[in-house]
Amino acid sequence: MLGFFEVGFLHLTWGSIVMLIIGGVLLYLGIAKNMEPLLLVPIGFGVVLVNLPLGGLMETIGGEPAGLISRIFHYGLVWEIIPCFIFLGLGAMTDFGPLIANPKTLILGAGAQFGVYFAFFIALLLGFTIPESASIGIIGGADGPTTIYLTNRLAPHLIGATAVAAYTYMALVPIIQPPVIKLLTTKHEREIYMKPQLRPVSKLEKVLFPAIAAIIIILLVPKSAPLIGMFMFGNLLYVCGVTDRLADTAANAFMNILTILLGLSVGSIMSAENFLKVDSLMVFGLGVVAFATSTAFGVSLAKLMNLVSKEKINPMIGAAGVSAVPMSARVVQKMGQQANPRNFLLMHAMGPNIAGVIGTATAAGIFLGMVG
Repeated sequence: MLGFFEVGFLHLTWGSIVMLIIGGVLLYLGIAKNMEPLLLVPIGFGVVLVNLPLGGLMETIGGEPAGLISRIFHYGLVWEIIPCFIFLGLGAMTDFGPLIANPKTLILGAGAQFGVYFAFFIALLLGFTIPESASIGIIGGADGPTTIYLTNRLAPHLIGATAVAAYTYMALVPIIQPPVIKLLTTKHEREIYMKPQLRPVSKLEKVLFPAIAAIIIILLVPKSAPLIGMFMFGNLLYVCGVTDRLADTAANAFMNILTILLGLSVGSIMSAENFLKVDSLMVFGLGVVAFATSTAFGVSLAKLMNLVSKEKINPMIGAAGVSAVPMSARVVQKMGQQANPRNFLLMHAMGPNIAGVIGTATAAGIFLGMVG
């Protein structure tokens, strides 16, 4: 009889209260500050739900998921279905035109992955294992689904910290990137004018690109097949012209459903006992190092390219080499117009931005090939 009247208030701990506050902060950032609300609102509410005692949402019986969200987490994330299908939706939302029109921006997208490997080695020096270090380093790519996919394979006990770090830093792109860009560029460099018009890209080029890119990348890095395969398939649905209904579903309704399930699942693993640990706090610190380093190396690489390029590029577009699409490209666009009102850098920045998605997924494949 006593159990029937048992209430969660009696089981609240300081840890759960702290996590409820963290969940509230995520909700505040998503709702009041409009920072990646489609992600932070579900994640924040998931954090709140899982830290309310006796709710049973993450309950397991005999090692099998029994609670509502534990089932979503197990069959969606542990089975790696949601991250891969999110790449399908991303592909259906992506225009490879800027990348095809200016292929050298692919170098910037690849170069910006330097932060991933930098953070990987720093994590190793701090005592993390190789699988844990790989999961931490991938945060530098600023790609939530890839971070979740890799961490689930290599270090599932860190998935809450790495996923929230990745999505938080994606939301904080307008805060993190501008100081790094300004530190590495002069006012004159930020003023460099780039012609807004890229060359026209034919439909044939757009149709061939996802097929050719998938074949080449997967042959080079076979372990990237789930992410790259879904990404390129989604894009083919978008550009081929005969599957508009499928592309629309993948980019909208399907993507929205996956985002809800992903957000709740990620938030639900941020219980006090899983999250309030020294390792989790170190992951957050290393994540921002990885992200800032990726931004810095992208800008630096663009400056190096200017030494050998006849037509100068604005080095700020190198910062868009992280795969936070399209937030980092918008940051570059805003800073470009502040420096030179004639500048319209958005389309130029979208090239390395899209290349960054490919680069981060490929980096994940490399890590899996090494230690997966």
